[in-house]
Amino acid sequence: MNKRDYQDKEEQRKIEEYKKKPMINFADSINRSKIGDLNNLTKQGWLSTIITIAIFIGIWFFLSR
Repeated sequence: MNKRDYQDKEEQRKIEEYKKKPMINFADSINRSKIGDLNNLTKQGWLSTIITIAIFIGIWFFLSR
């Protein structure tokens, strides 16, 4: 089985799962729109990563007081 066959089977499985439970796709879409996709944080350069970490530490420090 090559990579293309595996991707086709995986896509078909997801389509069947969405047909069985249509609210899964809707809930997943809502969650991603509200929270956002955090994968973009890992695809940044080193400067953006440092700034993001500093912001998270600042928020954590502010909330812990």
